[in-house]
Amino acid sequence: MTPPATKRLILMRHAKSNWEDPGVADEDRTLNPRGLRGARDLGTWLGSRGYLPDEVLCSTANRTRQTWDGIAASLPAGATLRLVPALYQAEADTILGVLRQATSPVLLLIGHNPGISEVAHRLPAQPPLHPGFEHYPTGATLVLDLDIRTWSDLADGNGQVMDFITPRDLE
Repeated sequence: MTPPATKRLILMRHAKSNWEDPGVADEDRTLNPRGLRGARDLGTWLGSRGYLPDEVLCSTANRTRQTWDGIAASLPAGATLRLVPALYQAEADTILGVLRQATSPVLLLIGHNPGISEVAHRLPAQPPLHPGFEHYPTGATLVLDLDIRTWSDLADGNGQVMDFITPRDLE
């Protein structure tokens, strides 16, 4: 049987993190109160739009895991969480390499700038008309449909933008 020709990718930058304690290692930083609210709001938004991931590829940083926890609280159970050490502070080509090995039809990838922003700018055939897209702020979420049979076919410019939002849009 041939796999379906459409995959869905949800690319998300982690929600707003806490910078109050300069002694905390970067990977250990948590979300601040605004980030915690933003993650919950993003989960509600994803669920209301029917953007339900089958699999979540998440950086190992505390702030990305907390972002997923906030999102997951608003979604039906069922998505498989995969913590991927290579996604921590990953460059775009590393992120694309991780995506090309995926198998689930609907993926949510939670990562960091600048890599996540570069991937978000490379994949769509046409970028979304949203003032926040250019700098891809914390919590920025791009939903793309891709006319590909397998993730290994992922290439620059082959995504169709379905949606783009930032937590500030949800306030």
